Amino acid sequence: MDGFIYGLRNRIERGIGQLKSARRVATRYNKTASSFLGFVQLTAIRLSLRHYVNIA
Repeated sequence: MDGFIYGLRNRIERGIGQLKSARRVATRYNKTASSFLGFVQLTAIRLSLRHYVNIA
């Protein structure tokens, strides 16, 4: 059970680290919470699309 929880925690921490690599998210240029959340979501989409490009 602990190994499973550790594995999930590791994936979440790596995901947050990748989000922080986006300069706009890391420096938080956006003043409102809703616009910041929007850019976090856009960055997450961009990172997830990397797995689907050039697979073939």
